[in-house]
Amino acid sequence: MVCEKGEKPSKKRKVVLASGVFDLLHLGHVRYLEEAKKAGGKNAELIVIVARDSTVEKRKGSKPVIPENQRRALVESLKVVDEAILGYEDFNMGKVIERIKPDVIAVGHDQNGMEKAVKDYVREKGLKVKVVRIGKFGEDELDSSSKIKQKIIEHYKR
Repeated sequence: MVCEKGEKPSKKRKVVLASGVFDLLHLGHVRYLEEAKKAGGKNAELIVIVARDSTVEKRKGSKPVIPENQRRALVESLKVVDEAILGYEDFNMGKVIERIKPDVIAVGHDQNGMEKAVKDYVREKGLKVKVVRIGKFGEDELDSSSKIKQKIIEHYKR
């Protein structure tokens, strides 16, 4: 590494990749992203992939409440997030991994299929990428967007 006079070579920041829908942003999302960043160690950089509306509709059967551009902006506004980008329309995790080149990929407690797919891809390609699963944070009554939607329906149906 070539440095200017008097400069010490800087260690490369580890890049952590996290992903999700992040509809009706809540504390569970924030805790997931905080733990994801910690998985990269000190001074890690957290890049978050926010699922496209079309991807969410295909995978969950309905569109998110909040449009993709607003969900991306909200996630990026969080102090813990360095950058938030929209995913590919075709939901291609391989393309995302090739583009971002993460050191660590963090998957949420509810992303079982994603964890397997990512581990298989990393193994297939022989990549030196650590895949970590972020646990669930206690039993908060509003720890998922679905629970928030349900509470709104129950409290405000008249």
